[in-house]
Amino acid sequence: MMRQVEIGASGRRVGVLGFGCWRFLGHELSQAETLVETALDLGMTLIDTADIYGFGGAGFGAAETLLGEVLKADPARRGRMVLATKGGIIPPAPYNSSRAYLIEACEASLARLGVEQIDLYQIHRPDLLTPWEEVAGALETLIADGKIAAAGISNFTIAQARALQAHLGAKIVSTQPEFSALQLQPMDDGTLDWCQETGARGLVWSPLAGGRLGEGYGPQADDPACLVDVHAVLDRIASTHGASRSDVALAFLLMHPAQPVVLLGTQTPARLKAATRALEIDLSRQDWYSIIEASRGAPMP
Repeated sequence: MMRQVEIGASGRRVGVLGFGCWRFLGHELSQAETLVETALDLGMTLIDTADIYGFGGAGFGAAETLLGEVLKADPARRGRMVLATKGGIIPPAPYNSSRAYLIEACEASLARLGVEQIDLYQIHRPDLLTPWEEVAGALETLIADGKIAAAGISNFTIAQARALQAHLGAKIVSTQPEFSALQLQPMDDGTLDWCQETGARGLVWSPLAGGRLGEGYGPQADDPACLVDVHAVLDRIASTHGASRSDVALAFLLMHPAQPVVLLGTQTPARLKAATRALEIDLSRQDWYSIIEASRGAPMP
């Protein structure tokens, strides 16, 4: 069994690797079923999506609709997963976390997914025009009505998280930052410290930096200058473990004491299976810090 962690105070436990649906689009139903089944069979029990996934391509809500079709095809799948989605982005506004809109958006997500309750509903990005008290009121109404079991946030600063929590009776159980060997901000801005402070679970998106930390990727003109050095360190460590660059990049995230859940966006079953090799890699303290130093381009102070 994959190691599991609890999502904050939600009472729900999930594997430390999860399946993200940002690119869960354009599949035939059979392909979509295979992806979800593969993830669940591997212990990736957190299935994370959002209403905006599909906008600009298949259409607003397209990823939720496809996931809903997967659940309808075999209703037993619903009981095998912790289902998470997000709302609050609505182009061209671009953000709306007003009470009326959040409730409407959540109800629309429920309809597309074909479920009675969402396990984890997250505010996708902070709306700077809605008072935190109003945002909290919307989430509390959704919880009281049984439409969501728990609430979380995504791409929030620590100050924004604390301001929302001050008005919210329920605990914020999750936060969803970008985190990778190329994006260390959650360690630098206190996000992962806040997770350890409050018990909220970090749900990491883009753990391979949009593929830049994967095998076969060569630096491009717009890549950060540190990429070559990060590749070199990951490859060196990988060679000592008989592993791949991406395995080490995932193991780096999993080693953080906040114990984040790492969301995988690959749409290939074989790559989902391959990602579990990261669970077997035990990085040394020196190797872990060497990745940070390569990313920052400077030794630890």
